[in-house]
Amino acid sequence: MIDNIKPKEATSIINSLISGVVPRIGVQHITVGRSEEINAAVAALQDVKNGHSMVKFWIGDFGSGKSFMLHLLNTVALKQKFVVANADFTPDNRLYSNDGKGVALYSAIIDNISIQTKPEGGALPTLLEKWIEQIITKTAGENNISLTEIRNEQYLELIQRNIMKTINEITDVGGFDFGTVVMKYYEGYIKDDEHLRRSALKWLKGEYRTKTEAKQDLGVREVINDLNYYDMLKNFCKLFVNMGYSGFMVNLDEAINLYKISTSVMREKNYEKILTIYNDCFQGKVANLFFNFAGTKEVLENERRGLFSYSALKSRLLTNKFETLEIRDFAQPVIRLMPLDHNEIFVLLKKLKAIFNYNYKTDIPISDNEIQLFMEELFNKPGASEFLTPREVIRDFLNILNIIRQNPTVDINKLFGELEISDERPDEVSLDSIEEL
Repeated sequence: MIDNIKPKEATSIINSLISGVVPRIGVQHITVGRSEEINAAVAALQDVKNGHSMVKFWIGDFGSGKSFMLHLLNTVALKQKFVVANADFTPDNRLYSNDGKGVALYSAIIDNISIQTKPEGGALPTLLEKWIEQIITKTAGENNISLTEIRNEQYLELIQRNIMKTINEITDVGGFDFGTVVMKYYEGYIKDDEHLRRSALKWLKGEYRTKTEAKQDLGVREVINDLNYYDMLKNFCKLFVNMGYSGFMVNLDEAINLYKISTSVMREKNYEKILTIYNDCFQGKVANLFFNFAGTKEVLENERRGLFSYSALKSRLLTNKFETLEIRDFAQPVIRLMPLDHNEIFVLLKKLKAIFNYNYKTDIPISDNEIQLFMEELFNKPGASEFLTPREVIRDFLNILNIIRQNPTVDINKLFGELEISDERPDEVSLDSIEEL
């Protein structure tokens, strides 16, 4: 039932789902009931690959699969030769701030950069070295120097000039400092100066806090901060495309943490930043850039705290008035994720049983009828229709498999009888009572 799964993927899937989080790798093996959404994502990726830019908002109830969808988008995008990065909004990571929370989000994005050969993140050094190798090869060809000889320190300035020339051609704002830092990275690479390389990476990740420190280490005038980090993301996008990648996709989850910002002015500034990104992408001001945001219905539609509280965003994000539950429009910016139906959950649980058995090299004796019995027990519990989420169903099922694996004589029916429903949703309603500052 599960084809071509790798042991590392199986372990990631089981360990992550039991912990209540989405696995970073292998999600394609547990995808059910999202074919239309995937097709829409593939079409959008093709548009971005062709030079357009895109913003999508993935909206659904708590536990409905928003984070899962973003991870699935990762898998699809990596196969389409995109550079992908993921980050969560948190109380300390925002799109706009004046106290370091914006650049903190940027740092999280850059730390989590992934490519197909490094799908778990941390791919920035690999990408830099790959791009520099391309510059070295091009420079060697133009100057009739062998690839071995051109790596000698005597040709350092020649390579650095070409690095700066290429970056100046592809970047706009902040290109000089960006190019200078990449040149310093190459210098550290050639001279085997680990401190210089680390300093260059530190700057590119937005981890310098003062211009003085950055100037001492790298000789640059500026640092990446709350005000300019978005320009730097656009520079990275251009660099990746120059390398031959299809584009840059940035996935931002947990938008509830923007909704939770208690100060209305600061919340609006964050929504204004979303509007800037939205307008840049759809007005053609940037190319090959794809932003995805994930949040609950409340985050989108609440007129006092949500995205709809910012009128310029509301007018852009209103649902197609001709869409119904049966007739969907997956081309619009907002895609609402409908809950999986019982048949889809049954298929998912069968997949998880197969992955569980593969991971632990066992054969848990649970039949299809017993899986259906497990679902009936759970979905017929008081409160199931209101509180039960796919996350809880999956975790309960895997927990039962773990008990059976370690206690083969346990009574399965007794385990099913001990199932309980709990409300795992965050208390969003009470946020309305937060005092506006």
